[in-house]
Amino acid sequence: MSALEAVRARQSTSKVTDEAPSRDELLKLVAAAGRVADHSSLRPWRLIELRGSDRELLGAAIAKAEGDKSPSTKPLRAPLLIAVVASYRKSEKVPRWEQEAVASGVAHMLSLLLDEAGFGVLWRTGHYTRSKAVAKAHGLGKDEELLGWLYVGGKPSGRRPGRRKPVDARGLVTRMPKPKPQPTPEPKAKKKAKKQKKQ
Repeated sequence: MSALEAVRARQSTSKVTDEAPSRDELLKLVAAAGRVADHSSLRPWRLIELRGSDRELLGAAIAKAEGDKSPSTKPLRAPLLIAVVASYRKSEKVPRWEQEAVASGVAHMLSLLLDEAGFGVLWRTGHYTRSKAVAKAHGLGKDEELLGWLYVGGKPSGRRPGRRKPVDARGLVTRMPKPKPQPTPEPKAKKKAKKQKKQ
């Protein structure tokens, strides 16, 4: 399958089975996903894999962030969760927004690779990604931010094609605006003649 075909076939999978890639399989895909464009090769990102009881710890942290008494069951919807972390580096050349774009690029690339490898993937976010309780549960440093989780599992059999409308690229790809024509300045002799005529 070509890269174009893989991208066209990709779709988010909200319900997955208990099948998940092994750590070795995951590391192989992450090594490929890490090849995204990265100004100064800072690698301003890291990933945290959550399996088994890790997901219950996350559920408790989400509940704390939202003020709920019962742990959230959302993290139990997939056998593997991959936390996407923007891990900012000090740089005079590369601003924070660009480093976050790199981390997002890795997540998107990894979701595509997982999908192409036969796994269902859904990128979940939420306001609690910025909560102290959730950050603490993930062991984030002071220069790190959580961008969400890739929920990964097996693709259910008999899955129907997605309902997303095709992208009309014609309305999204434009050209640089042409500069407005500037009036041609009059020659100095002509300006002088006009001034003398008025006098």
